[in-house]
Amino acid sequence: MDNRQAIGSWLSGPRAAAEEMGVDFGYRGQRLGLPRSGPGSVARFGRRLGAVAIDWVGCQLIAYGLITHGDMAGTRNWTLALFVTLSFLTVATVGFTPGKRILGLRVTAEDGGRLGILRVLLRTVLLALVIPALVWDRDGRGLHDRLSRAVQVRM
Repeated sequence: MDNRQAIGSWLSGPRAAAEEMGVDFGYRGQRLGLPRSGPGSVARFGRRLGAVAIDWVGCQLIAYGLITHGDMAGTRNWTLALFVTLSFLTVATVGFTPGKRILGLRVTAEDGGRLGILRVLLRTVLLALVIPALVWDRDGRGLHDRLSRAVQVRM
């Protein structure tokens, strides 16, 4: 094994190294009984990140323009408060935030049904902590989704 191959396997992570040795992990969402692609399949990270960015920027504009009237120091806290409120209310009622709707995503329970209020609350609080959203499982779900037994799927 030359140095380039060793460095490449280290940079690509343990999953890629295991796949090179013949381990079959299946596709994202297979363990949950979801389709490989199309409507109902697990949403990819880029779309989920884009949806959060749309929601965050929208909350930031509202906080900056309507609540703090241009005071940047207060805008940060108001943005987080609006983001948490928006996430909780919209996911609990319709199953998606405005950003998720724009990008064609929705949040469902692992069994395909709706999330209950307590599960949405848990998911929202963990999402506000940011770190759980940066830790994924094999299906590409963030820790906040896994602990609340939720999955973000394509519409």
